[in-house]
Amino acid sequence: MKHSTNQQTRRGRGPARRIGRSLAFVLPVVLVLSGTLAVTRVNWSGSTSDPVLTAADTSTSAGTPRAVKRAPQDILRDKLLTELQEENPGVALTHLQQAVNGRPSLAKHCTSIARALGQAAVRVYGPTRAQSYARPVCDTAFATGVAAAHT
Repeated sequence: MKHSTNQQTRRGRGPARRIGRSLAFVLPVVLVLSGTLAVTRVNWSGSTSDPVLTAADTSTSAGTPRAVKRAPQDILRDKLLTELQEENPGVALTHLQQAVNGRPSLAKHCTSIARALGQAAVRVYGPTRAQSYARPVCDTAFATGVAAAHT
């Protein structure tokens, strides 16, 4: 009698044991694959332009290499040069002063940016009109840029 009770107990555990063994095999595989996929989807480049960068993706869809991350002062300079052409040097100088006030780390680049704005103003407006926009932003760097571009 004892023998039949033992067989009945084994049969009762059979399906649960099979499911447990299947999970014990499948679950680690699923976890490893999902972890691998998650790591390949992380933006390791530090670029914020594309929120997802796969591990194998090293270029844009057009086949050109990705742009190198630009420094904040370079981005500001380009933005202000565009403003200078679209608006006037006064607007660009005002925004330069606001940017330096808002981010003091840009103060060390203020002179070079203002000088570049002065040189660009001469190309767009001529030396006399460009000089009329001079103001004491970053000392006299704008006026220095105007003078350097004129001579």
